[in-house]
Amino acid sequence: MKRILVLTMALIIFSCEEPIKENENTKQTKSGIIENFTTLVKNDVKDDNIDGSFSLAIIHKDSTLALKSYGNANLNTIFRVGSISKSFAGFLMLQLQQDGMLDINDPVEKYLPEIKSLVDYDKYPPITIKQLATHTSGLDRESRSRDENVRFGNINDWEKNLIKAIPETSFRSKPGERFGYSNIGFAILGLTLSKVADKPYIELTQEKIFRPLEMNNTYFNVPKNQKENLAKGMAGGPTAELDYERPKSEQNEVGYRIPNGGIYSTPTDMVKFMKACMGYSNLLNENNITLLQTTQTPTTRLRSNYSFGFDLYSDQGINTVGHAGSNAGYSAHFEYEKDSEYGVILMRNYNFGNTNLDLRSNSLLRKLSLVE
Repeated sequence: MKRILVLTMALIIFSCEEPIKENENTKQTKSGIIENFTTLVKNDVKDDNIDGSFSLAIIHKDSTLALKSYGNANLNTIFRVGSISKSFAGFLMLQLQQDGMLDINDPVEKYLPEIKSLVDYDKYPPITIKQLATHTSGLDRESRSRDENVRFGNINDWEKNLIKAIPETSFRSKPGERFGYSNIGFAILGLTLSKVADKPYIELTQEKIFRPLEMNNTYFNVPKNQKENLAKGMAGGPTAELDYERPKSEQNEVGYRIPNGGIYSTPTDMVKFMKACMGYSNLLNENNITLLQTTQTPTTRLRSNYSFGFDLYSDQGINTVGHAGSNAGYSAHFEYEKDSEYGVILMRNYNFGNTNLDLRSNSLLRKLSLVE
């Protein structure tokens, strides 16, 4: 009960904190802001009191300003990044368009005819690749299939299980009409990109993103020789008993959740991907980086919009690009401010705690951007 009270009060205090005025913030130094932030996270992990692991990175343009680990983590510790995997799928889609292999406005059925088996598919215009990548396909969030393999099948069978899931997936809205978050939509996107390139999605992502960026500790399936570096996921909490078995079983039993949530990585490797998303690599040209950072959804969701696998947030003078991620026993946050080009990556092996990853990241980027 004491831990619940502390957590609740911490979140209330933080969420009610008044925005820092620019003339107040300019008195702070960049190093001071970063030191205060890292100290706060360190104390949070200690106060969470569950023997957890937490790693973070802070960057500015193509320079890394901070790499820190707390609790049981070190800088080699591997975490699952959850839905940040969608950002890789969106990035990969733009790469294939840049290579002339597809047009994002192509109908999905051109490459993946199995999509025609969706429930009520004939009632709507064909879904496009762009609509899958922007959550505007109109599809259900998840398949309605009751087949356990669809949800928890072996990682090596994810494509087969996705094909089985499609006939038991339907629509919530007309394609292109509005934003509607769809995990199965991104799984279908990944399989479509695989068909475009005639190469398995995992292999394609490794070839086009992981290896060129030297993301040598990033995986869809953590190899045996790296298992000791994988943070032990802790699902449940703060009131429920911690569950170590579900995060462990999901290392292999992922169903179709590969393009939409299957990546494991370290903050050091995720920094490399963030810099590529800012344009500090040769993987995407300037026009595609601009496209990646531009709203693609037809309607505004409060202060947020969506691009190709990236949440776009604008408020109080900042414009951020990124994504949050959460799986059983893991949570992560990946976000950068596109004008000042500060970025933050947070990775944790539990799903709760004093650090609200979204709010803390946003607050840090606002403070740093005002220093400039």
